[in-house]
Amino acid sequence: MKNDDQPRRKFLRQVFTILPATAIAPVIVTQEGCTHSQASDNASAAPTAGVAATAAKYTPVFFTAAEWDFIHAAVDELIPADNTGAGALEAGVPEFIDRQMETPYGHGRLWYMQGPFHPEADPQLGYQLGLVPRDIYRHGIEACDAACVRDHGKAFAQLPRGTRVQVLEQLEAGQLHLDAVPPKLFFSTLLKNTKEGYFADPMYGGNKGMAGWKMIGFPGARADFADWVEQPNAKYPLGPVSILGEQA
Repeated sequence: MKNDDQPRRKFLRQVFTILPATAIAPVIVTQEGCTHSQASDNASAAPTAGVAATAAKYTPVFFTAAEWDFIHAAVDELIPADNTGAGALEAGVPEFIDRQMETPYGHGRLWYMQGPFHPEADPQLGYQLGLVPRDIYRHGIEACDAACVRDHGKAFAQLPRGTRVQVLEQLEAGQLHLDAVPPKLFFSTLLKNTKEGYFADPMYGGNKGMAGWKMIGFPGARADFADWVEQPNAKYPLGPVSILGEQA
């Protein structure tokens, strides 16, 4: 990760501006790619106390123990903690993703899934695979861990951070073959859900303490902040408020 925090802040601000208003009540329909944040090659892959504490507070409903380790390691690379703000782990992104797997989105009920399916079709024609998000994660994590064991001798979560970044870059570029899931689809789904978990309303499991909102100065669900709309260079003086009334 770079010492300069501005690239990360700019990246996350851009992420927030392209998310629709419905990201507060997360609904993911399309898949998209984006460059992930980079981490230090010299950092250890061992889980930190903060990661263990986060995992202890929530028991996953969908993900297995091995899959849960993968999710924690992956989102920690996509949005790591730094001087700019909390990372994806502190913000509860793994919990958000797990909870999404039990929603209509996770089961693919928001998509037309009757086929025929054409994996090689032009992306402009929309989603063309017979995989719902639950399948993408289940098959994608299994295949990625298998590839990591084959190439590096360890599952993804046990790899050094620098190697984990390389694996994510290979997925993003479509260079790491996965048997059941296109690597770019797996990566883009993971990244998109990570971004949504970081910025969604806390009632959905992520954005703990409204960390994402506080970092970019978003007021959240405050009833009235119209006086500040026309003051783009003025810092909003009040902290965010969640849909359920939580204040930060």
